[in-house]
Amino acid sequence: MKPILEIESLKKYYGKSKNKTKALDGITFQVMPGEFLGIMGSSGSGKSTLLNCIAAVIQPSGGTISMNGRQIQSLKGAELAGYRGKEIGYLFQNFELLDNLTGRENILLPLSLHGIAEQESRKRLEQLASYLEVQEVLGKFPAQMSGGQKQRVAAARALILNPGIILADEPTGALDSKNAKALMEKLLGLNQNTDATILMVTHDSNAASYCRRILFIQDGIIFHELRREVPFESQQEFYGRILKVMAQLGGGSANVL
Repeated sequence: MKPILEIESLKKYYGKSKNKTKALDGITFQVMPGEFLGIMGSSGSGKSTLLNCIAAVIQPSGGTISMNGRQIQSLKGAELAGYRGKEIGYLFQNFELLDNLTGRENILLPLSLHGIAEQESRKRLEQLASYLEVQEVLGKFPAQMSGGQKQRVAAARALILNPGIILADEPTGALDSKNAKALMEKLLGLNQNTDATILMVTHDSNAASYCRRILFIQDGIIFHELRREVPFESQQEFYGRILKVMAQLGGGSANVL
């Protein structure tokens, strides 16, 4: 099986010479199809920079990012728009829903931008709305939704084009513990039942315990890697191992942002 995503010696530097900040300093890893991979680290470790490079939001200083064997740094114009719209689905911490659109319109927006047929759109919307339990807010505006509802609508929007990989940037960061647990169970279900590939940046050890593998980043490099020993290791046991590594990173889970 070939990797869906390959990161090779990825670098992102800010500033010049003496004042240079190495947000990413030569990171290398792969993501396999159907994997649920977590990225953890302290504030400023380079987690979100990594996700933004993969999403082609920012240009790396060096190294390569390949999606299904194709280097994304070389993409321009329509090819780049197609990559951002169809090959990746982005789930933001703060939802990023458009306030003047209903839940339904927010979810369907990527489809209309990429010219997907209405009949196909309706079927996909019904499936996702049912699974994510947002049918009751499809006609509501974001201001009329709870935080959990907003994030599940945002998840439906990220999934509507059936992307090759879901990039989740602190998806539980703006949610209370109940809604965070509900969202993570939905993401885990997508991963287990439809082989959805998920790459998630998180500060939350509870959220990270849903992953099968976690990369810990410190000072722009991979500091440690954990794999959950399925089926022998419970989620609670894996959570305990995550906390130990976070403590080694300096400050423990309570101080990891």
